[in-house]
Amino acid sequence: MTKMTKAIDMPLMQQAEGNIVLFYPHVSERARKKVYDQLGTRWIGQGPSVEKFEADFSRMFCDGLTTAAVGAGTDALHLAYLLAGIKAGDEVITPLFTCTATNIPLLYIGAKPVFADVQRQSLNIDVDHVRRLVTEKTKAIVCVHYGGLPCDMDELRQVADQIGVPIIEDAAHAVGAVYKGRSIGSISDFTMFSFQAIKHITTGDGGMLAMKDASLLPKAKRIRWFGIDREGKQKATWENDIWEVGYKYQMTDIAAALGLAALEEWEEVHQHRRKLFAIYERGLTDVPGIQFVGPSSPDKVHAAWLCTVFAKDRIKLQQKLRENRIESNQVHYRNDRYTTFRDCRGTFPNMDAIEDEYLVLPLHTRMTTGDAERVVSVIRSGW
Repeated sequence: MTKMTKAIDMPLMQQAEGNIVLFYPHVSERARKKVYDQLGTRWIGQGPSVEKFEADFSRMFCDGLTTAAVGAGTDALHLAYLLAGIKAGDEVITPLFTCTATNIPLLYIGAKPVFADVQRQSLNIDVDHVRRLVTEKTKAIVCVHYGGLPCDMDELRQVADQIGVPIIEDAAHAVGAVYKGRSIGSISDFTMFSFQAIKHITTGDGGMLAMKDASLLPKAKRIRWFGIDREGKQKATWENDIWEVGYKYQMTDIAAALGLAALEEWEEVHQHRRKLFAIYERGLTDVPGIQFVGPSSPDKVHAAWLCTVFAKDRIKLQQKLRENRIESNQVHYRNDRYTTFRDCRGTFPNMDAIEDEYLVLPLHTRMTTGDAERVVSVIRSGW
Protein backbone atom coordinates (compact mmCIF):
# COMPACT_ATOMS: atom_id res chain seq x y z
CA MET A 1 0.00 0.00 0.00
CA THR A 2 1.39 3.39 -1.01
CA LYS A 3 1.86 6.00 1.66
CA MET A 4 -1.05 8.36 2.06
CA THR A 5 -0.80 11.99 1.04
CA LYS A 6 -0.85 14.37 3.97
CA ALA A 7 -4.39 15.57 4.51
CA ILE A 8 -5.63 19.06 5.20
CA ASP A 9 -9.22 19.34 6.33
CA MET A 10 -10.68 22.53 4.89
CA PRO A 11 -14.38 22.91 4.13
CA LEU A 12 -15.55 24.14 0.74
CA MET A 13 -15.19 27.91 0.52
CA GLN A 14 -18.53 29.63 0.10
CA GLN A 15 -19.18 32.24 -2.54
CA ALA A 16 -19.03 35.67 -0.92
CA GLU A 17 -17.68 39.12 -1.70
CA GLY A 18 -13.91 39.07 -1.33
CA ASN A 19 -13.61 35.27 -1.59
CA ILE A 20 -11.76 33.75 -4.54
CA VAL A 21 -13.17 30.25 -4.94
CA LEU A 22 -11.23 27.49 -6.66
CA PHE A 23 -13.81 26.69 -9.37
CA TYR A 24 -16.87 28.40 -10.79
CA PRO A 25 -18.98 27.16 -13.75
CA HIS A 26 -19.18 29.41 -16.78
CA VAL A 27 -22.85 29.77 -17.74
CA SER A 28 -23.53 33.03 -19.56
CA GLU A 29 -26.77 34.87 -20.29
CA ARG A 30 -26.46 33.61 -23.86
CA ALA A 31 -26.36 30.02 -22.55
CA ARG A 32 -29.38 30.60 -20.32
CA LYS A 33 -31.35 31.96 -23.28
CA LYS A 34 -30.40 29.05 -25.51
CA VAL A 35 -31.56 26.57 -22.88
CA TYR A 36 -34.79 28.49 -22.40
CA ASP A 37 -35.42 28.51 -26.14
CA GLN A 38 -34.60 24.80 -26.36
CA LEU A 39 -37.17 24.04 -23.70
CA GLY A 40 -39.81 25.52 -26.02
CA THR A 41 -39.07 23.06 -28.82
CA ARG A 42 -40.08 19.47 -29.48
CA TRP A 43 -36.62 18.23 -28.50
CA ILE A 44 -35.34 18.22 -24.94
CA GLY A 45 -33.77 14.75 -25.13
CA GLN A 46 -31.30 13.76 -27.84
CA GLY A 47 -32.17 15.58 -31.04
CA PRO A 48 -30.97 18.06 -33.67
CA SER A 49 -29.04 20.27 -31.23
CA VAL A 50 -26.84 17.32 -30.26
CA GLU A 51 -25.99 16.75 -33.93
CA LYS A 52 -25.19 20.42 -34.43
CA PHE A 53 -23.01 20.49 -31.32
CA GLU A 54 -21.11 17.43 -32.55
CA ALA A 55 -20.48 19.01 -35.94
CA ASP A 56 -19.54 22.46 -34.64
CA PHE A 57 -17.25 21.08 -31.94
CA SER A 58 -15.50 18.81 -34.43
CA ARG A 59 -14.94 21.67 -36.83
CA MET A 60 -13.48 23.90 -34.08
CA PHE A 61 -11.30 21.41 -32.20
CA CYS A 62 -11.00 18.06 -34.01
CA ASP A 63 -10.11 18.97 -37.60
CA GLY A 64 -13.46 17.60 -38.75
CA LEU A 65 -13.03 14.12 -37.26
CA THR A 66 -16.08 11.99 -36.51
CA THR A 67 -17.58 12.82 -33.10
CA ALA A 68 -20.20 11.39 -30.75
CA ALA A 69 -21.63 13.47 -27.89
CA VAL A 70 -22.46 11.64 -24.67
CA GLY A 71 -23.68 12.25 -21.14
CA ALA A 72 -20.26 12.46 -19.48
CA GLY A 73 -16.57 12.28 -20.26
CA THR A 74 -16.52 8.94 -18.46
CA ASP A 75 -19.11 7.66 -20.96
CA ALA A 76 -16.87 8.79 -23.82
CA LEU A 77 -13.86 6.95 -22.38
CA HIS A 78 -15.89 3.76 -21.91
CA LEU A 79 -17.02 4.05 -25.54
CA ALA A 80 -13.42 4.56 -26.66
CA TYR A 81 -12.23 1.50 -24.77
CA LEU A 82 -15.03 -0.63 -26.27
CA LEU A 83 -14.48 0.68 -29.79
CA ALA A 84 -10.74 0.03 -29.44
CA GLY A 85 -11.56 -3.62 -28.82
CA ILE A 86 -10.32 -3.76 -25.23
CA LYS A 87 -11.57 -6.90 -23.51
CA ALA A 88 -11.42 -8.59 -20.12
CA GLY A 89 -7.87 -9.55 -19.22
CA ASP A 90 -6.25 -7.00 -21.53
CA GLU A 91 -3.70 -4.55 -20.16
CA VAL A 92 -3.96 -0.82 -20.81
CA ILE A 93 -1.10 1.52 -19.90
CA THR A 94 -2.65 4.56 -18.30
CA PRO A 95 -1.70 7.48 -16.03
CA LEU A 96 -1.30 6.89 -12.32
CA PHE A 97 -2.17 10.55 -11.67
CA THR A 98 -5.59 11.45 -13.02
CA CYS A 99 -9.26 11.63 -12.14
CA THR A 100 -10.46 8.09 -11.46
CA ALA A 101 -12.85 8.52 -14.41
CA THR A 102 -9.91 7.78 -16.70
CA ASN A 103 -9.43 4.31 -15.25
CA ILE A 104 -12.75 3.20 -13.76
CA PRO A 105 -14.24 2.30 -17.19
CA LEU A 106 -11.43 -0.19 -17.71
CA LEU A 107 -12.72 -1.98 -14.62
CA TYR A 108 -16.22 -2.06 -16.20
CA ILE A 109 -14.68 -4.14 -18.98
CA GLY A 110 -12.52 -6.31 -16.76
CA ALA A 111 -9.32 -4.96 -18.26
CA LYS A 112 -6.30 -4.17 -16.12
CA PRO A 113 -5.03 -0.59 -15.80
CA VAL A 114 -1.22 -0.61 -15.77
CA PHE A 115 -0.20 2.64 -14.12
CA ALA A 116 2.61 4.77 -15.51
CA ASP A 117 4.48 7.32 -13.40
CA VAL A 118 4.32 11.09 -13.94
CA GLN A 119 6.90 13.39 -15.43
CA ARG A 120 8.40 15.33 -12.57
CA GLN A 121 8.04 18.75 -14.21
CA SER A 122 4.59 18.47 -15.83
CA LEU A 123 2.57 15.74 -14.04
CA ASN A 124 1.88 14.25 -17.50
CA ILE A 125 2.54 10.58 -18.22
CA ASP A 126 6.22 9.55 -18.25
CA VAL A 127 6.94 8.09 -21.69
CA ASP A 128 10.12 6.35 -20.49
CA HIS A 129 8.06 4.46 -17.92
CA VAL A 130 5.44 3.65 -20.55
CA ARG A 131 8.13 1.94 -22.65
CA ARG A 132 9.13 -0.24 -19.72
CA LEU A 133 5.54 -1.29 -19.02
CA VAL A 134 4.75 -2.72 -22.45
CA THR A 135 3.92 -6.44 -22.53
CA GLU A 136 2.27 -8.79 -25.01
CA LYS A 137 -1.02 -8.08 -23.20
CA THR A 138 -0.85 -4.30 -23.81
CA LYS A 139 -3.83 -3.31 -25.99
CA ALA A 140 -3.84 0.51 -25.70
CA ILE A 141 -2.03 3.50 -24.25
CA VAL A 142 -4.02 6.22 -22.49
CA CYS A 143 -2.69 9.70 -21.78
CA VAL A 144 -4.10 12.70 -19.89
CA HIS A 145 -3.06 16.26 -20.72
CA TYR A 146 -2.84 17.37 -17.10
CA GLY A 147 -4.15 20.87 -16.48
CA GLY A 148 -4.27 21.48 -20.23
CA LEU A 149 -0.59 20.91 -21.12
CA PRO A 150 -0.23 18.45 -24.03
CA CYS A 151 1.67 15.24 -23.39
CA ASP A 152 4.68 14.21 -25.49
CA MET A 153 2.50 12.86 -28.28
CA ASP A 154 5.22 12.06 -30.83
CA GLU A 155 7.08 9.91 -28.30
CA LEU A 156 3.87 8.17 -27.21
CA ARG A 157 2.94 7.55 -30.85
CA GLN A 158 6.32 5.94 -31.45
CA VAL A 159 5.73 3.48 -28.61
CA ALA A 160 2.16 2.76 -29.74
CA ASP A 161 3.18 2.20 -33.36
CA GLN A 162 5.96 -0.17 -32.35
CA ILE A 163 3.48 -2.49 -30.64
CA GLY A 164 0.50 -1.76 -32.90
CA VAL A 165 -1.97 -0.36 -30.38
CA PRO A 166 -4.14 2.77 -30.34
CA ILE A 167 -3.59 5.89 -28.27
CA ILE A 168 -6.64 7.09 -26.37
CA GLU A 169 -6.34 10.71 -25.22
CA ASP A 170 -8.18 11.85 -22.12
CA ALA A 171 -8.44 15.53 -23.04
CA ALA A 172 -10.82 16.44 -20.21
CA HIS A 173 -8.50 19.35 -19.35
CA ALA A 174 -7.39 20.18 -22.86
CA VAL A 175 -10.04 21.88 -24.99
CA GLY A 176 -8.08 24.40 -27.05
CA ALA A 177 -4.66 22.85 -26.38
CA VAL A 178 -2.26 22.55 -29.33
CA TYR A 179 0.67 20.19 -29.87
CA LYS A 180 3.20 21.11 -32.57
CA GLY A 181 0.60 23.08 -34.48
CA ARG A 182 -2.13 20.41 -34.24
CA SER A 183 -5.23 20.70 -32.08
CA ILE A 184 -5.64 18.19 -29.31
CA GLY A 185 -8.59 16.25 -30.67
CA SER A 186 -7.17 15.77 -34.15
CA ILE A 187 -4.10 13.64 -33.42
CA SER A 188 -4.91 10.21 -32.01
CA ASP A 189 -7.19 7.25 -32.70
CA PHE A 190 -9.58 8.38 -29.96
CA THR A 191 -9.84 11.61 -27.97
CA MET A 192 -12.27 12.26 -25.14
CA PHE A 193 -13.40 15.72 -24.01
CA SER A 194 -15.32 16.52 -20.83
CA PHE A 195 -18.06 19.13 -20.41
CA GLN A 196 -18.52 18.57 -16.69
CA ALA A 197 -19.67 21.57 -14.66
CA ILE A 198 -16.33 23.30 -14.12
CA LYS A 199 -14.62 22.55 -17.44
CA HIS A 200 -13.80 25.16 -20.14
CA ILE A 201 -17.06 24.27 -21.86
CA THR A 202 -19.86 22.97 -19.68
CA THR A 203 -23.10 21.25 -20.62
CA GLY A 204 -23.92 20.68 -16.94
CA ASP A 205 -22.30 17.32 -17.47
CA GLY A 206 -21.35 15.76 -20.75
CA GLY A 207 -18.60 14.53 -23.01
CA MET A 208 -17.48 14.12 -26.59
CA LEU A 209 -15.57 11.32 -28.29
CA ALA A 210 -13.58 12.11 -31.43
CA MET A 211 -12.42 9.14 -33.50
CA LYS A 212 -10.27 8.86 -36.59
CA ASP A 213 -12.08 5.83 -38.00
CA ALA A 214 -15.45 7.17 -39.20
CA SER A 215 -16.74 3.63 -39.75
CA LEU A 216 -16.96 3.25 -35.95
CA LEU A 217 -19.64 5.93 -35.62
CA PRO A 218 -22.70 3.67 -36.16
CA LYS A 219 -21.47 1.34 -33.43
CA ALA A 220 -20.72 4.29 -31.13
CA LYS A 221 -24.25 5.59 -31.66
CA ARG A 222 -25.76 2.17 -30.94
CA ILE A 223 -23.74 1.67 -27.77
CA ARG A 224 -24.73 5.10 -26.42
CA TRP A 225 -28.44 4.22 -26.89
CA PHE A 226 -29.03 0.74 -25.39
CA GLY A 227 -27.59 -1.03 -28.45
CA ILE A 228 -30.49 0.24 -30.58
CA ASP A 229 -30.12 1.60 -34.11
CA ARG A 230 -31.92 4.78 -33.11
CA GLU A 231 -31.97 6.40 -36.56
CA GLY A 232 -33.30 3.22 -38.14
CA LYS A 233 -35.97 2.96 -35.47
CA GLN A 234 -37.11 6.56 -36.05
CA LYS A 235 -37.29 5.92 -39.81
CA ALA A 236 -39.23 2.66 -39.23
CA THR A 237 -36.43 0.69 -40.92
CA TRP A 238 -35.09 -0.93 -37.75
CA GLU A 239 -35.12 -4.74 -37.69
CA ASN A 240 -36.21 -4.66 -34.03
CA ASP A 241 -33.20 -6.51 -32.69
CA ILE A 242 -30.38 -5.71 -30.25
CA TRP A 243 -27.24 -7.80 -30.67
CA GLU A 244 -24.74 -5.95 -28.49
CA VAL A 245 -24.77 -4.50 -24.99
CA GLY A 246 -25.53 -0.78 -24.99
CA TYR A 247 -25.81 1.95 -22.38
CA LYS A 248 -27.76 5.14 -21.76
CA TYR A 249 -24.91 7.45 -22.68
CA GLN A 250 -26.59 9.99 -24.96
CA MET A 251 -26.38 13.77 -24.60
CA THR A 252 -29.62 15.78 -24.47
CA ASP A 253 -30.53 18.80 -26.54
CA ILE A 254 -30.79 20.84 -23.34
CA ALA A 255 -27.15 20.05 -22.61
CA ALA A 256 -26.20 20.65 -26.24
CA ALA A 257 -27.80 24.10 -26.08
CA LEU A 258 -25.38 25.00 -23.28
CA GLY A 259 -22.53 23.63 -25.38
CA LEU A 260 -23.51 25.54 -28.50
CA ALA A 261 -23.60 28.79 -26.54
CA ALA A 262 -20.15 28.02 -25.15
CA LEU A 263 -18.77 27.49 -28.66
CA GLU A 264 -20.11 30.88 -29.73
CA GLU A 265 -18.22 32.63 -26.92
CA TRP A 266 -15.20 30.32 -26.90
CA GLU A 267 -12.57 32.85 -28.01
CA GLU A 268 -13.50 35.36 -25.32
CA VAL A 269 -13.58 32.73 -22.58
CA HIS A 270 -10.37 31.01 -23.65
CA GLN A 271 -8.43 34.25 -23.96
CA HIS A 272 -9.52 35.31 -20.48
CA ARG A 273 -8.39 32.02 -18.98
CA ARG A 274 -5.06 32.24 -20.79
CA LYS A 275 -4.60 35.79 -19.52
CA LEU A 276 -5.08 34.64 -15.92
CA PHE A 277 -2.73 31.71 -16.52
CA ALA A 278 -0.07 34.07 -17.89
CA ILE A 279 -0.32 36.28 -14.77
CA TYR A 280 0.35 33.22 -12.62
CA GLU A 281 3.22 32.04 -14.80
CA ARG A 282 4.94 35.43 -14.83
CA GLY A 283 4.36 36.10 -11.14
CA LEU A 284 5.35 32.73 -9.73
CA THR A 285 8.38 31.66 -11.74
CA ASP A 286 10.96 33.18 -9.39
CA VAL A 287 9.31 32.67 -5.98
CA PRO A 288 11.40 30.70 -3.45
CA GLY A 289 9.73 27.41 -2.61
CA ILE A 290 7.47 27.47 -5.69
CA GLN A 291 7.78 25.65 -9.00
CA PHE A 292 5.29 26.44 -11.74
CA VAL A 293 3.90 23.25 -13.32
CA GLY A 294 3.65 23.01 -17.08
CA PRO A 295 5.21 26.28 -18.26
CA SER A 296 4.85 27.47 -21.85
CA SER A 297 7.00 25.91 -24.56
CA PRO A 298 7.37 26.46 -28.31
CA ASP A 299 5.65 23.20 -29.29
CA LYS A 300 2.84 23.08 -26.70
CA VAL A 301 -0.03 25.54 -26.23
CA HIS A 302 -1.50 25.13 -22.75
CA ALA A 303 -5.31 25.02 -22.54
CA ALA A 304 -5.29 26.89 -19.20
CA TRP A 305 -7.79 24.76 -17.35
CA LEU A 306 -5.75 24.31 -14.15
CA CYS A 307 -2.90 26.32 -12.72
CA THR A 308 -0.78 24.04 -10.54
CA VAL A 309 2.37 24.72 -8.54
CA PHE A 310 4.75 22.60 -6.50
CA ALA A 311 5.14 24.21 -3.09
CA LYS A 312 7.46 23.44 -0.23
CA ASP A 313 5.33 23.22 2.93
CA ARG A 314 2.22 22.99 0.77
CA ILE A 315 -0.13 22.76 3.72
CA LYS A 316 1.22 26.02 5.19
CA LEU A 317 0.75 27.73 1.83
CA GLN A 318 -2.78 26.39 1.54
CA GLN A 319 -3.56 27.69 5.02
CA LYS A 320 -2.02 31.08 4.20
CA LEU A 321 -4.17 31.34 1.08
CA ARG A 322 -7.31 30.39 3.02
CA GLU A 323 -6.55 33.04 5.64
CA ASN A 324 -6.55 35.49 2.75
CA ARG A 325 -9.88 34.15 1.47
CA ILE A 326 -8.36 32.23 -1.43
CA GLU A 327 -9.38 28.63 -2.01
CA SER A 328 -6.87 26.03 -3.22
CA ASN A 329 -6.65 22.25 -3.24
CA GLN A 330 -4.97 19.22 -4.78
CA VAL A 331 -8.02 18.20 -6.90
CA HIS A 332 -6.54 15.00 -8.43
CA TYR A 333 -4.81 12.12 -6.66
CA ARG A 334 -2.70 9.12 -7.56
CA ASN A 335 -5.09 6.30 -8.35
CA ASP A 336 -3.09 3.57 -6.63
CA ARG A 337 -4.20 5.08 -3.31
CA TYR A 338 -7.71 3.73 -3.87
CA THR A 339 -8.82 0.27 -2.80
CA THR A 340 -10.65 -0.27 -6.09
CA PHE A 341 -7.24 -0.29 -7.82
CA ARG A 342 -5.60 -2.59 -5.27
CA ASP A 343 -4.43 -4.94 -8.05
CA CYS A 344 -2.63 -2.14 -9.88
CA ARG A 345 0.22 -1.38 -7.49
CA GLY A 346 3.69 -0.48 -8.67
CA THR A 347 6.75 1.68 -8.07
CA PHE A 348 6.39 5.37 -8.91
CA PRO A 349 9.39 7.42 -7.73
CA ASN A 350 8.38 10.65 -9.47
CA MET A 351 4.88 10.61 -7.98
CA ASP A 352 6.32 9.74 -4.59
CA ALA A 353 8.61 12.77 -4.78
CA ILE A 354 5.90 15.35 -5.44
CA GLU A 355 2.63 13.97 -4.07
CA ASP A 356 2.78 16.22 -1.00
CA GLU A 357 3.82 19.32 -2.96
CA TYR A 358 1.34 20.04 -5.77
CA LEU A 359 -1.40 22.59 -5.27
CA VAL A 360 -4.07 23.93 -7.66
CA LEU A 361 -4.83 27.67 -7.68
CA PRO A 362 -8.13 29.34 -8.71
CA LEU A 363 -8.66 29.82 -12.45
CA HIS A 364 -12.11 30.56 -13.90
CA THR A 365 -14.10 33.24 -15.68
CA ARG A 366 -15.53 34.78 -12.49
CA MET A 367 -11.97 35.88 -11.66
CA THR A 368 -10.54 39.19 -12.81
CA THR A 369 -6.91 39.83 -13.66
CA GLY A 370 -6.80 41.70 -10.34
CA ASP A 371 -7.89 38.53 -8.55
CA ALA A 372 -5.04 36.55 -10.13
CA GLU A 373 -2.58 39.28 -9.18
CA ARG A 374 -3.91 39.16 -5.62
CA VAL A 375 -3.26 35.40 -5.44
CA VAL A 376 0.27 35.95 -6.75
CA SER A 377 0.86 38.73 -4.22
CA VAL A 378 -0.23 36.55 -1.30
CA ILE A 379 2.08 33.73 -2.40
CA ARG A 380 5.01 36.06 -3.00
CA SER A 381 4.63 37.45 0.53
CA GLY A 382 5.70 34.08 1.92
CA TRP A 383 4.10 31.43 4.14
